[in-house]
Amino acid sequence: MRTPGRVAGAVALRVLTQLRRDRRTLVMLLALPCLLVVLLWWMFEDAPGSSFDRLGPGLLALFPFVVMFLVTSVTMLRERSSGTLERLLTLPAGRLDLILGYALAFGVVAAVQSTLAVAVSVGPLGLDVAGPVWLLVVVAVADAVLGTALGLFVSAFARTEFQAVQFLPAFVIPQILLCGLLLPREVLPSGLEEVSSVLPLSYATDAMQTLSRSTATGAVLADLAVVVGFGAACLALGAATLRRRTA
Repeated sequence: MRTPGRVAGAVALRVLTQLRRDRRTLVMLLALPCLLVVLLWWMFEDAPGSSFDRLGPGLLALFPFVVMFLVTSVTMLRERSSGTLERLLTLPAGRLDLILGYALAFGVVAAVQSTLAVAVSVGPLGLDVAGPVWLLVVVAVADAVLGTALGLFVSAFARTEFQAVQFLPAFVIPQILLCGLLLPREVLPSGLEEVSSVLPLSYATDAMQTLSRSTATGAVLADLAVVVGFGAACLALGAATLRRRTA
């Protein structure tokens, strides 16, 4: 008898084992967001005002999201092109079991990645956050998992790794431009403001910026629920598009 949790756990363990052996990818996943945050802090070290305190929380949502999207979409495509996914689909396991296994594995990495980035920011770099730091970590992890889920979904539409990378400007850069990090969402033209309201990165950025200036958590939890909902929807769509490519 098939046990869904056991299947997902076995898939997650296999993916984590592969990542542990791929040291370059693992170092990039864990270290790159931290290094980018350090670079941002260094840029504004001698600048007047508190630009790092203003931009840092939003970028703690952005950096893990981008890194996890890129790595997950390329890794999933490799699983498809190498035939590994084909073999897994012949096992007595549902498509949702498999996609949850991949999401669980990359979710563990995302949690470690985001925790490290937040620890570096609020520790050595002195990022000033008004809200609870633990909630900052939760939002960062949720956004990294969202990037994972979106990467798993879009990988179904790529045939090569180059095509997978091409989805970055299509699915990620518009969210970066409209999420409120560069310009407050309320001052965007009416059409763009409405578009930003249906993009998940907007809610992650809103949550981070709220935490940076307020101790109120109600609005943060509401934004967090939207991010989690988007992630769950992407996983469901990813499972729906998970099909064998050969007869």
